[in-house]
Amino acid sequence: MRSISSRALMAAALLTLSACTALSPESRLRAGLEEAGLSPRMAGCMAERMVDRLSLAQLRKLQSLASLRKSHSGKTSVDQLLHEVRAVQDPEIFAVASSSALACAF
Repeated sequence: MRSISSRALMAAALLTLSACTALSPESRLRAGLEEAGLSPRMAGCMAERMVDRLSLAQLRKLQSLASLRKSHSGKTSVDQLLHEVRAVQDPEIFAVASSSALACAF
Protein backbone atom coordinates (compact mmCIF):
# COMPACT_ATOMS: atom_id res chain seq x y z
CA MET A 1 0.00 0.00 0.00
CA ARG A 2 2.79 2.39 0.87
CA SER A 3 4.61 1.78 -2.41
CA ILE A 4 1.45 2.63 -4.38
CA SER A 5 1.04 6.00 -2.67
CA SER A 6 4.73 6.85 -3.08
CA ARG A 7 4.49 5.93 -6.78
CA ALA A 8 1.44 8.15 -7.14
CA LEU A 9 3.29 10.99 -5.43
CA MET A 10 6.29 10.49 -7.70
CA ALA A 11 4.04 10.49 -10.79
CA ALA A 12 2.34 13.69 -9.65
CA ALA A 13 5.72 15.33 -9.05
CA LEU A 14 6.94 14.35 -12.51
CA LEU A 15 3.78 15.68 -14.15
CA THR A 16 4.14 18.96 -12.31
CA LEU A 17 7.79 19.23 -13.32
CA SER A 18 7.04 18.51 -16.97
CA ALA A 19 4.30 21.17 -17.00
CA CYS A 20 6.81 23.75 -15.77
CA THR A 21 9.23 23.00 -18.59
CA ALA A 22 6.67 23.37 -21.40
CA LEU A 23 6.69 26.65 -23.27
CA SER A 24 3.72 28.89 -22.65
CA PRO A 25 1.69 30.21 -25.59
CA GLU A 26 3.06 33.69 -24.83
CA SER A 27 6.69 32.57 -24.97
CA ARG A 28 6.05 30.65 -28.19
CA LEU A 29 4.38 33.67 -29.79
CA ARG A 30 7.13 35.99 -28.58
CA ALA A 31 9.80 33.68 -30.02
CA GLY A 32 7.91 33.42 -33.30
CA LEU A 33 7.59 37.20 -33.60
CA GLU A 34 11.31 37.60 -32.87
CA GLU A 35 12.16 34.93 -35.45
CA ALA A 36 9.98 36.81 -37.92
CA GLY A 37 12.26 39.79 -37.41
CA LEU A 38 10.57 42.01 -34.82
CA SER A 39 12.69 43.51 -32.07
CA PRO A 40 12.64 41.61 -28.77
CA ARG A 41 10.88 44.53 -27.05
CA MET A 42 8.14 44.76 -29.68
CA ALA A 43 7.73 40.97 -29.87
CA GLY A 44 7.41 40.69 -26.09
CA CYS A 45 4.91 43.52 -25.83
CA MET A 46 2.75 42.23 -28.68
CA ALA A 47 2.83 38.63 -27.46
CA GLU A 48 1.74 39.66 -23.97
CA ARG A 49 -1.27 41.52 -25.33
CA MET A 50 -2.21 39.00 -28.02
CA VAL A 51 -2.29 35.87 -25.85
CA ASP A 52 -4.80 37.53 -23.55
CA ARG A 53 -7.12 38.36 -26.44
CA LEU A 54 -6.87 35.39 -28.81
CA SER A 55 -7.98 31.78 -28.40
CA LEU A 56 -5.55 28.89 -28.61
CA ALA A 57 -7.03 27.99 -32.00
CA GLN A 58 -6.31 31.51 -33.27
CA LEU A 59 -2.78 31.38 -31.87
CA ARG A 60 -2.27 28.11 -33.75
CA LYS A 61 -3.37 29.84 -36.97
CA LEU A 62 -0.53 32.28 -36.46
CA GLN A 63 1.92 29.40 -36.65
CA SER A 64 1.29 29.41 -40.39
CA LEU A 65 3.33 32.61 -40.46
CA ALA A 66 6.45 30.49 -40.03
CA SER A 67 7.03 31.03 -43.75
CA LEU A 68 7.58 34.72 -43.00
CA ARG A 69 10.83 34.06 -41.21
CA LYS A 70 12.04 31.90 -44.08
CA SER A 71 11.11 34.35 -46.82
CA HIS A 72 12.59 37.46 -45.19
CA SER A 73 16.11 37.80 -43.97
CA GLY A 74 16.88 40.35 -41.30
CA LYS A 75 14.39 42.62 -39.60
CA THR A 76 10.71 42.63 -40.47
CA SER A 77 8.66 45.78 -40.20
CA VAL A 78 5.39 45.74 -38.32
CA ASP A 79 3.71 46.67 -41.61
CA GLN A 80 5.12 43.53 -43.27
CA LEU A 81 4.04 41.40 -40.34
CA LEU A 82 0.49 42.79 -40.40
CA HIS A 83 0.32 42.14 -44.14
CA GLU A 84 1.12 38.49 -43.43
CA VAL A 85 -1.36 38.36 -40.52
CA ARG A 86 -4.10 39.66 -42.81
CA ALA A 87 -3.43 36.69 -45.12
CA VAL A 88 -4.56 34.34 -42.32
CA GLN A 89 -8.06 35.71 -43.07
CA ASP A 90 -9.27 36.00 -39.50
CA PRO A 91 -10.52 39.55 -38.83
CA GLU A 92 -10.20 39.17 -35.06
CA ILE A 93 -6.56 38.07 -35.29
CA PHE A 94 -5.82 41.03 -37.54
CA ALA A 95 -7.62 43.47 -35.23
CA VAL A 96 -5.79 42.18 -32.17
CA ALA A 97 -2.40 42.17 -33.93
CA SER A 98 -2.97 45.69 -35.25
CA SER A 99 -4.08 47.16 -31.94
CA SER A 100 -1.23 45.38 -30.15
CA ALA A 101 1.30 46.74 -32.63
CA LEU A 102 -0.10 50.25 -32.21
CA ALA A 103 -0.12 50.09 -28.41
CA CYS A 104 3.38 48.63 -28.30
CA ALA A 105 4.82 51.24 -30.65
CA PHE A 106 4.40 53.91 -27.98
